[in-house]
Amino acid sequence: MKVKIILLLLVGLIFTGCAGVSSKGLFGTGVSVAFDPRSVGTQIDDSIMQKNLSTRIVLLDKKYLLSIKSKVLDGRIFITGKVDSPEEKLKITKMAWETKGARSVRNDIKIKEKFDFKQSAIDLLITSQLRTAMIVNKNIKAINYQIDTYKKKIYIYGIAITETEKEEVLNEAKQISDVKDIIASILLVDNLRVQKN
Repeated sequence: MKVKIILLLLVGLIFTGCAGVSSKGLFGTGVSVAFDPRSVGTQIDDSIMQKNLSTRIVLLDKKYLLSIKSKVLDGRIFITGKVDSPEEKLKITKMAWETKGARSVRNDIKIKEKFDFKQSAIDLLITSQLRTAMIVNKNIKAINYQIDTYKKKIYIYGIAITETEKEEVLNEAKQISDVKDIIASILLVDNLRVQKN
């Protein structure tokens, strides 16, 4: 009975992930299907991988439902969030690598520390500044990128149409004050396995 409920939940998650014109991304609005250079098949494969991994992580422990986020782009898995111990981080990394179709795993999970309101406000401001700069810049399709900031480190995930666009994104990030580091996982359209025709 328990297995049937879990199976129904997983099937429901898969179907809700495939519907609509755009998907909810890792840190907010995700890559829009209209601008996504991946083929529809690749998008579906990535969505299934992401739902599969998310379900397995939540089954490991319910507390991960809100604390761990995953994103799959062209078979590459990106994981962020916070856990209580290094052992938990290793378990989740192992689960990501065990996901069928995984080409690589980028683990940006942090070990929990005491909440710092001032630091969180600064991180939110940095994220907002970069998001705004990318929207204003006509050479960047901002909808193809997701941004997260943690302790003044900017994490950027997305797909660039050209090398020039990728450089523009990085330049916008470098212009924001108080940033300690920029960790970019930006794929070029030319490097995707299968692209739209």
